[in-house]
Amino acid sequence: MALNHLQKVYIPKDVRSNQYITAEILVTDALLAHYPDYKTCYQTLSRTIFKLAEQHELNNVHVITNDKLPVVRFHTEAYAFPTAEQIIFFYNPKFHEAQTLHTKDDYRARKIRIVFLATGEDIRSNSANFHIKVQSFLSTLMPLLPEKELKVKIRDHQHLSYDLFAKAKGNKESYGYKLRSISNRYQARECPLPEGHGSLCYVTVKLPLGRKLKNALLAADTDDFTPLYQKLEDSFIAATSAKQLKQVAMVANGLTPLIRNSKYDQVDGTDEVQMLGFDPHVEEQQYVRHWDGSRLVDMVSFTIAAEVKDSKDGGLGRYLNRVEEALKGFISEFEFDKSREDLIVRFHQHISYQAPAQLLGQ
Repeated sequence: MALNHLQKVYIPKDVRSNQYITAEILVTDALLAHYPDYKTCYQTLSRTIFKLAEQHELNNVHVITNDKLPVVRFHTEAYAFPTAEQIIFFYNPKFHEAQTLHTKDDYRARKIRIVFLATGEDIRSNSANFHIKVQSFLSTLMPLLPEKELKVKIRDHQHLSYDLFAKAKGNKESYGYKLRSISNRYQARECPLPEGHGSLCYVTVKLPLGRKLKNALLAADTDDFTPLYQKLEDSFIAATSAKQLKQVAMVANGLTPLIRNSKYDQVDGTDEVQMLGFDPHVEEQQYVRHWDGSRLVDMVSFTIAAEVKDSKDGGLGRYLNRVEEALKGFISEFEFDKSREDLIVRFHQHISYQAPAQLLGQ
């Protein structure tokens, strides 16, 4: 009983659950040769995709043909916010549905991204069924395309997000989660995943640099913000090391952190995105830092990645408990009003794989 208790993490009942799946189809000369121009290609394919998605009860689907990176966040209103490199989707899974093509007519895409946003309730418990629907959709779609043997990369993203200090605000109710890896959950629900699929679990937290925090750590009228960042870095490393959390990152350069499994994915940065690569199979310390003492940002992002051993035998619950303890120890060193300020913990689980030929009907 005691061991079972340790494997659980108690999360506020108002936790938000989210899931989205992307299918990335590599664009080839052979595929484009079937259409008079890029615009016709994108519009024709999107019509086929949207019609087929409706048949598979996939109710919130976006097609991206401008190579922008999809980012998904919860919001009470639904809208897509484009930047130079990203499309940020805000939506509430309980209410919002969509079919949208995001395109640029005279642009040759490197890949066509189909983004499936989970809808309805009980997102986490229905995640395997959602993945099965997407697999079924792809097995039907690919034989309909004019070019065969196209490569498709599938990425499944799942999040739990909640305020670490919800109890300090009077939100006392919580629910005990016995977290399991995606592969274990899917196996139990007969959702097949290919051998050798990539997986990654991690937590992200964004700490606002408020007035009290800056005044406590910086001299007045200074243009050197190194003491602020160095104190945050030192405290973060000390707090995570005390809980044997070895794969961590701190980003304070104004860019959006994007975490990938460095064993499978390239981790080059861009003008908007700071790529962070972790290999969960590596047991040594992996610390990544990106900050500049000459530049003050509004928000500092912290990442704590799980090791492979954390995903085994109910270890994810213990991992997230250690993360929470580390974050509470870290925050205790600074001016932070727990009863008024939110510290949103986002627990991410990702898997990715190259779709096998049999799944694509090839």
